[in-house]
Amino acid sequence: MSEPAERAQKLDAVDELAGKRTEFVLDDVVYLDGNSLGALPAVVPGRVEDVVRRQWGELRIRSWEESGWWTAPERIGDRIAPLVGAAPGQIVVGDSTSVNVLKALVGAVRMAGEGRDELLVDATTFPTDGYIAESAARMTGCTLRPVAPADVPGALGDRTAAVLLNHVDYRTGRLHDLPGLTAAVRAAGAVAVWDLCHSAGALPVGLDEHGVDLAVGCTYKYLNGGPGSPAYLYVRREVQDRFDSPLPGWNSHVEPFGMRSDFEAAPGALRGRVGTPDILSMLALEAALEVWDGVTVEAVRAKSLALTDFFLECVAAYVPEGRVECVTPVAHGERGSQIALRCDDAGDVMKRLIERGVVGDFRAPDVLRFGFTPLYVGFADVERAAWVLAQTLA
Repeated sequence: MSEPAERAQKLDAVDELAGKRTEFVLDDVVYLDGNSLGALPAVVPGRVEDVVRRQWGELRIRSWEESGWWTAPERIGDRIAPLVGAAPGQIVVGDSTSVNVLKALVGAVRMAGEGRDELLVDATTFPTDGYIAESAARMTGCTLRPVAPADVPGALGDRTAAVLLNHVDYRTGRLHDLPGLTAAVRAAGAVAVWDLCHSAGALPVGLDEHGVDLAVGCTYKYLNGGPGSPAYLYVRREVQDRFDSPLPGWNSHVEPFGMRSDFEAAPGALRGRVGTPDILSMLALEAALEVWDGVTVEAVRAKSLALTDFFLECVAAYVPEGRVECVTPVAHGERGSQIALRCDDAGDVMKRLIERGVVGDFRAPDVLRFGFTPLYVGFADVERAAWVLAQTLA
């Protein structure tokens, strides 16, 4: 047995989160793509069957009250809240990340007030965020300026209305400075909107602690909510009465069943709702979140850093020097929960890795991306992945 393999056994033996692995539906594959789609929590199939057969099949319309369907968006929002460092009453679940980015950005411009007509957007952002930002700029009469996150403080001015930033870069896994950038944006009189898709459930976020006004995120990555599971919108309590959503719907009305022709926003985070909740996927998400019972985000972060450190060590030990280049920052304070390796023939390499039982993903033009979900990835998985990578590249 190799030295890294022996170390993996020892690390797994003292891993306080190792028991969580049994709460997921897994096989012999080394699954390092939880940063795209989380594995299936074992409790979900039974819960979904109950929702379909009993709540929908037997109770039917009564389930809006008797099964808690109506209050699911805010109830599940409160379940997500501790995972992103938020107190209850500030997160509502529903719609897609893209829709919530639009709500947040237009809402941010409206909060910023007169005389502010510029939007800054993370120049390295996931494409959809950029598309939505461009549309939001047109809708609000703002100009749009792409800026690298590190350059945001110097780009802020008295015309800046809002800044859309990704907490973790989806390609490289770089962790951006949420506390520092939020403080700079607020000091300039603008509103920060954070996309947490690649950080929620992987590392501490601290929305309340750091004074973030608005944030969005998906639930199908590290939160394991399932393909297309609903996203969420965070509206800080202190700005909720000023949040003016561009998508007012009957579910965000103060009196949904009043059927009034004039719109009056509901109090609190509820004004982030729009239409009828997508109950099947929402309740699957609620069940999936039970895997977080008894788990702290701090413990997850500690294991995430240990896993990614160990992966880099194994890659250095097994892979011929110069064959791959790590584009993820080595410093813990700048690293999310993934490792991105640059490789000339990355697309073909990833196909062969998957054929050999190691699942990551490929990002054009030359990036191998490996996500590490501490709730179900172990150190032996990491060692095996690096070994198979080396064999594939040989």
